[in-house]
This record gives sequence, structure tokens and C-alpha cells, in this order.
Amino acid sequence: MKIKNIFWDVDGVLANLNFAYFNFLKNHPNYREIFKDLQYKDLPQALPVLPKYGAVELKTHPTLGNQMDYDFCHSAQFFNNRPLYPDVISTLQELNRRGIRQITASATFDVATKTKLLKQLFADAPFLDIECVQHGTFMSDTAKEDLLKFCCEKYRLNPCESVLVDDRIYNLPAALNIGMHAIRMRSEFTTDAPAELVHIPEIKTPSEILELIK
Repeated sequence: MKIKNIFWDVDGVLANLNFAYFNFLKNHPNYREIFKDLQYKDLPQALPVLPKYGAVELKTHPTLGNQMDYDFCHSAQFFNNRPLYPDVISTLQELNRRGIRQITASATFDVATKTKLLKQLFADAPFLDIECVQHGTFMSDTAKEDLLKFCCEKYRLNPCESVLVDDRIYNLPAALNIGMHAIRMRSEFTTDAPAELVHIPEIKTPSEILELIK
């Protein structure tokens, strides 16, 4: 795969969102009693993974989803507690040494809040361009695709020379629709892609991209 530009989704790809969600359910005052017996391995049972989403998400809880998402996004203690996966910074630095341009492609409830967080998380990767976009209706908006188009124009990038790395199934067509490549990140709770997307390469750790990007 000959790639000059990588667009990184952050949550679930570079940052461990599963950890953040588990910590939130176990310790937030509104939910710690409900989930006091929850084990990490059982997180998908508490937050059922929807087929079009393919990964754990607070909004998928059948009764408390919207309130959970609001509480998580508006509680800095939990929202900001999403550690990077161990090999992230070294991988970003190696790709930078290879001359690959790297940009975040993160949809969020508040652009200013998320941008501030990402600048802190990636302080050791100052070459990484931080880009976020306000998301719309859950799983039915074009925020990710709009962000990719905007960034290609802003940085004068050729979509055919670019790849989006994302864990959410419904985000993958955002890249394909504008002529970009896609790679899917598989965390421990992601589900298999549908038949029409099985051709997309998958990685289990960020560093595996080093073998795909030549």
C-alpha cells in the first residue's frame, strides 16, 4: 500500500476508549452501583455492540445510553481518562521519520474540548496535525466524510494517497466514498466487518500499520 498521508481516528484506535468506558461505568456516581459487579471482559454485555457500529459505545445501552453519553462527555475526570495504547507514540514517530503526513480525524461532541485533550495526549508527536469535527446524529451523519474532504482540501492532499485508520464499521465508507483507502483497527471487543467490507485490511495494534505502509 503506497500511502503518503494517514488519517487516524483516535478513540478505539490510538486511545483506549474501552478502558475509559469501563472506568466510567465502575466509578461515575450515577452508574457505579448499577455496574459494581461488572468485569472488564463483560463490557460488551453492558454496552451491546450494534452491527453497523462494530465496537463498544455508551449510546448502545438499551435504556441509559443517551444519558450515559452525556454524562461521560461532560465529566472531565472520565472523558479525559483514555490512555494511549503502548505503541502509539513510537509508531507515529516512525511514520513521521518515513515522511508520512499524519492527521487526526476525530468526531466529537465539542471540538474545542476534544482538541485540547488531543494536544495533551500527543504532546510527544508535535508533527501530528490535530483535526476534529462536531458529530451529528448517531451513526447517520456525514461528519467523518466531511472532515476527510475538508482536510484533503486544507492540506492539499490526494485522497488516493491517503488512508483512514478507524475501528467503527460505519466510518469506513467515509474514506472509500472519497477515493481514500481504509484500514480497520480491531480492539478486543470489535465485531467482524460485513461482507461488503471484508476486503479492508485489519490491524490489532497501531504498530502493525508499519508493515502495511510502504
